[in-house]
Amino acid sequence: MYKQTLYKVLKDHIKPKVLKRNNRYKKWEYGYNEDHDVIVISKTGEIGEIYEIQNLKIALPKQQDVTEFEENKWSHTAYPKELNRIKSVFDWENYSVEFKEKWYDYIDKEFSRREKGFWFYNQSAATYITGTHYMYLQWSKIDVGQPDFRESNRLFYIFWEACKADVRCYGMCYLKNRRSGFSFMSSAESVNLATISTDSRFGILSKSGPDAKKMFTDKVVPISVNYPFFFKPIQDGMDRPKTELAYRVPASKFTRRKLDSNETLKEITGLDTTIDWKNTGDNSYDGEKLKLLVHDESGKWERPNNILNNWRVTKTTLRLGSKVIGKCMMGSTSNALDKGGDNFKKLYYDSDVNERNANGQTRSGLYSLFIPMEWNYEGYINSYGIPVFDAPKKDTFGPHGQQIRKGVIEYWQNEVDGLKKDQDGLNEFYRQFPRTEQHAFRDEAKQSIFNLTKIYEQIDFNEDCKSESLITTGSFNWCNGIKDDPNGVIFMPNKNGRFKVSWIPESNLQNRLILKNGLKYPANEHLGAFGCDSYDISGTVDSRGSNGSLHGLTKFSMENAPANTFFLEYIARPQTAEMFFEDVLMACIFYGMPILAENNKPRLLYYFKRRGYRGYSMNRPDKAISKLSVTEREIGGIPNSSEDIKQAHAAAIESYIDSYVGNLGESYGNVYFQRTLNDWARFDINNRTKHDASISSGLAIMACNKNKYNPIFKRKLETKPLGFKRYNNEGFSSKIIQ
Repeated sequence: MYKQTLYKVLKDHIKPKVLKRNNRYKKWEYGYNEDHDVIVISKTGEIGEIYEIQNLKIALPKQQDVTEFEENKWSHTAYPKELNRIKSVFDWENYSVEFKEKWYDYIDKEFSRREKGFWFYNQSAATYITGTHYMYLQWSKIDVGQPDFRESNRLFYIFWEACKADVRCYGMCYLKNRRSGFSFMSSAESVNLATISTDSRFGILSKSGPDAKKMFTDKVVPISVNYPFFFKPIQDGMDRPKTELAYRVPASKFTRRKLDSNETLKEITGLDTTIDWKNTGDNSYDGEKLKLLVHDESGKWERPNNILNNWRVTKTTLRLGSKVIGKCMMGSTSNALDKGGDNFKKLYYDSDVNERNANGQTRSGLYSLFIPMEWNYEGYINSYGIPVFDAPKKDTFGPHGQQIRKGVIEYWQNEVDGLKKDQDGLNEFYRQFPRTEQHAFRDEAKQSIFNLTKIYEQIDFNEDCKSESLITTGSFNWCNGIKDDPNGVIFMPNKNGRFKVSWIPESNLQNRLILKNGLKYPANEHLGAFGCDSYDISGTVDSRGSNGSLHGLTKFSMENAPANTFFLEYIARPQTAEMFFEDVLMACIFYGMPILAENNKPRLLYYFKRRGYRGYSMNRPDKAISKLSVTEREIGGIPNSSEDIKQAHAAAIESYIDSYVGNLGESYGNVYFQRTLNDWARFDINNRTKHDASISSGLAIMACNKNKYNPIFKRKLETKPLGFKRYNNEGFSSKIIQ
């Protein structure tokens, strides 16, 4: 059975004594609690379970007043007919005190649920939904009528509530699948917040101006129109406006009452809050102050529009100095990377909650959330809102009574299998219905200089066979902790290590070296070689310099070793350059293999020489020793500035992919390092600095095939006389030819 969860419950994250004491005195305040590193979304002063959703720790309210519906699941409660006739607060004022007294408790309860959230039994389990989620389910009209309860949406809204509660956060960046309901959910939140906010502005952006307008007129306005009278503020303008929904007092209210009545004019107040939309552009909403910005289809902004530039501008509309005064609700599937998807991808990964600055904020200010398609695919969600992963063993029905006969995983896989011969179609399907973040950012096959079809075949194969189980993460260390120990280097599995390896040589092949004239040389050059993309400076100005990268590749040999296989991947930037150099050196020594590194960043190669391992550094294979420069003779290596080298490097990767990656007929390739494969997929020969993994892996391929790059010596043949005379033998006597 397929199992997956989007969250985990943290047990004893807060000491039970502390939890109990603070609950007793209702001391838990809504917002980020620095002492316990948890975001409290409870507004009762008490907390219960602590969820971790995409590395964000969220404290839910303590369970209380659980509602039990008839069918043991969420059920929409019909709006009382007596109240349905009331269209506005002005109509309500005309009813008797007795009538009002009858409904005060009902109205107060709805306001309480809106503020504090709602508990109900779902399959006999007490289930909490936020107030925003309750307003969406109970009071929001969408294209199919009333929304269905979905567990994925419950977790989405809990995550969103945490974004609202956390003063460090500017909102969410939600990576989604098609038809997940984000447009309606964000529209519902716009109306929900706007109808309880004063002197505020709410904005909507989409991939184009017409899309933003359509979202406003087809989603936001109908939700507002269908709110019950007690949630609906006084509105100015048309009931169904096209550009702006304004919750403020119309001037005509005063005028008409003055003309038609002799009564004393009562003071009428409005919220003075608006919801509107803007055309798509880098400077949309520039200079405005927003309470909420809904960013729909933000992964589909095509050039010249740039979601990154727009976010840099609109982010300022959500803050006043250092204080965050508004939030952004951003959600989208991704376009192909060259069609705006690369910008959204960067924004998404810049929103990782694990990477924060000294102020506690992510690089973007947003918090990223990804929900796989299997949690949100229509037709495969049962009546309890739970996804049906596998074919049900008993009769299972959807929320509207339709029977579900197969699981969503099987359905998805069938779609994928049907598109295997159409790589661009497959990649588009992945982007629309991703099961992983990597699926969501799949590029078009025609955009890569390499065979992207084979690369993605390998990526998919690795995911299917759980290739991470074939890779060990760890570290290399000198025996006894002493550098240059005669016993050499050992490999230690370590989940926090910087190395990923898929093959460890037998003990007799480890730490093999040759001594020639007092110099050390690797003894396993026949087995394989390393390629390295180094760096010289420990720190950078923005602390985001490129990584150091190392790859190990085997050759065909008679030894007990896999042939033509990448066995090691190292992509990291330790605190100091010297730590990186030592890591690289230890890997070379352990495997007993030489290294081909770029010599335009020579500190690594000088480090090898200084430590007595110059013999491990390969010379550039395309030049004879006599043609090497003084520096090249001293430290080895190969330059990256030469156009010939760039072309040879790219050709090496291309050849390897064609021969050893993806579907090979009866089997698949064995490149198990997903990060390297994804780097190949994005490789840009004109902007190589971004692709550390491609640089080092390409150099490893060149190192293992160095004979292909040997220089060709052209000989010039000249005719030289040997001193013999030549004769003309015509007639009866020979004559010397002059």
